[in-house]
Order: sequence, then structure tokens, then C-alpha cells
Amino acid sequence: MYEHERLSPEKLYVLQLSWVNLMDRLGIQPAPAYPLYDRLVAAYAEPHRHYHTLEHITEMLKILGKLGSGNRSLPILQLAVWFHDAVYDPKAQDNEEASARMAEAELATLELSPSDISRIRDLILATRHTPLAAISEEAALLLDADLAILGAEEKRYKRYSEAIRKEYAHVPEQEYVVGRMKVLESFLNRPSIYQTRLMKLEGEERARQNLQQEIADLTAKLAP
Repeated sequence: MYEHERLSPEKLYVLQLSWVNLMDRLGIQPAPAYPLYDRLVAAYAEPHRHYHTLEHITEMLKILGKLGSGNRSLPILQLAVWFHDAVYDPKAQDNEEASARMAEAELATLELSPSDISRIRDLILATRHTPLAAISEEAALLLDADLAILGAEEKRYKRYSEAIRKEYAHVPEQEYVVGRMKVLESFLNRPSIYQTRLMKLEGEERARQNLQQEIADLTAKLAP
């Protein structure tokens, strides 16, 4: 999928249908929502993206459907998924804030309620993954869906880590290795990587194994 391979037409069609169904559940008319869909698809297809692509959105929506099944907040969470990486520049430090501002501006034109827009903004900002304090149940679901890749099977995880390196191709190798290890260790140092019961059961052990293996691989690169 990476090297900027696109979703197949079939998967893209399914993704479009999910967008239409989401708009319907939120009471948003389809006509003004279609141009927004096109803008989001174009954003996730930017050439500098290798992990933060439509595949990431598709995977998150699938996992969120499992984690949040029956949750009345699911449509709001799904909309937050669509916007959480809408602005992504690996050289920037404020992608989440920029994505939140984009969501506020775009969703206001669709006449989504101010309270729902505020919830979506807060959820997007939560994906900064700063050290966790108390978070809402909604945020826990979104963050676990966003981090589910850490608990993927070995082959999928390796593809993910390689894609992240491509997105940071502008960073020299030594600098990247040191910075990446700090990020990975910050997750390992948490009492739990995941917040929801299901992800703790199904992903926690595998995620820690993946992180430890990547750290070992990166450490080898630092050897003289």
C-alpha cells in the first residue's frame, strides 16, 4: 500500500459509501458533503504521505466500529477519524491543531451543531497522544483505534514502521533513530498502551513486542 499505492476502486467505493451513510446518520445533506469528501480524499493522497493515508483511515474506521459497536457517539468518533490527520506535514509541530481548525471550519458549513463540532475538535486534539491524564470514553476509543497499528501482526507493523521512516525522509538517519526510539519508549513506559478493555486484551502484548523489536532494530543502527 505504501510507496503511495492507492486503495483499490472497490475499497474506495466502500469508503465512499461509509461516508454517505455517516452523513445520513448525522442528518447532513449529501450535496454539500460530497465536495468535503473529495477534499479529504485529496488530502490523504498527498505524495509525502506513506502511512497517514486513506488506508490508515479505513483501518481506523474498521477498528472503531468494533470497539465502539453500539456506542451512541460512534458517528461523532467516525467524523473525528476522517479529520484527525487531514493536515499532515512531517516537518510541522501543529498538525493536530491545524486539523482541528480545518474540521471546525468545514463542519460549520455543513451546519453540524456547535456542540458536536466542539467534541470533534477535542477528539482530534487528543490524538497528539501527550502523556495521558484522565480522558473521556470517546477519546479512549479514538486513541485506541489510532494506536491499533502498534498491535498489528509483525509483517503489518514492519510495513508501518517503514512507512513512517519514509515520511521523515528529510531527517538524517542518526537523528531519526534517536527521536523514534524516544517515541517508542514513551509508549512502552505507560502502564498500558491501550485504554479500552478489548484492545488491552487483543493488542497490548503484541504492541509491546513490536515496540521492543523496533527499538532493538534501531539500537543496532547506532552501533559503531
